[in-house]
Amino acid sequence: MGRNPVPMNQHLGASTTALFVILLLSGNWRRAESARVFTMINDCKYTIWPAITPGENFGGGGFALDPGHSVVFTAPVGWSGRIWGRTGCNFDKAGKGNCETGSCGDSIKCGASGKPPATLAEFTLASPDFYDVSLVDGFNLPLVVTPVNGSGNCTAAGCDGDLRKNCPSELAVKAGKGGETVACRSACDVFDKDEYCCRGVYGNPVTCQPTYYSKKFKEACPTAYSYAYDDPTSIFTCSSTDYILTFCSNRKRPVCTYHDKKLVCSGSVASKSVLLGWIVSMVIVSIAAVLWGDI
Repeated sequence: MGRNPVPMNQHLGASTTALFVILLLSGNWRRAESARVFTMINDCKYTIWPAITPGENFGGGGFALDPGHSVVFTAPVGWSGRIWGRTGCNFDKAGKGNCETGSCGDSIKCGASGKPPATLAEFTLASPDFYDVSLVDGFNLPLVVTPVNGSGNCTAAGCDGDLRKNCPSELAVKAGKGGETVACRSACDVFDKDEYCCRGVYGNPVTCQPTYYSKKFKEACPTAYSYAYDDPTSIFTCSSTDYILTFCSNRKRPVCTYHDKKLVCSGSVASKSVLLGWIVSMVIVSIAAVLWGDI
């Protein structure tokens, strides 16, 4: 994965500042017409370890992302996979270790699916692309997938809040004995019953209906899969788009990326005055970084 993590100097427009510096320093302004640009932003107050499967062509499928940092990579049309965040990880210099949530083995580079519970972003890049955020395997981090500069049903998928704060006690994963809730398991994972797992006589969208637990998940993440057949409000299509994945944010927060040398933003923030202010601030930050390096 061609990634360039950069610290953000201001919370307002944080993703834009980081991405601008990345592109300015790398000179990576062009992308293949068929590729999709993915930007991952860590808005959490702690380090996370994003994971990608399959990730053979994307930096091995895993890396650390500090608070206030972002990373950019491209994926070709035809790629289909999952992206999620791991928390509470401890890796040695050889990249060996484990994570409190979202673990995919004993390596920082994921070669397998993550261990539930984990909030998943799922993509199939085609014409059009299909994407969603899924809580079918549980929840460990708020995650939003925002398509930018595309056409179609390009809706921001994911969360408005942090489910860990309101996770039913019977689903909660605690940090140590009596610690804080670090993740929320799915009812299927905890109870292993057909009505929660949408299997057996419940293995179709008619008989498998929302439960008390899936409704709790849906409250936190209105445009995410809360159970297996939650398709109508959870899977989206978009053509010729870039994607911004933001951890520990919400769907209403505007985000920006660069597309064909132009700053492109979601929502209503793409007004001239706001964009001008962001561009000026980014230029100042970039010049300061260069001057600081010359001192």
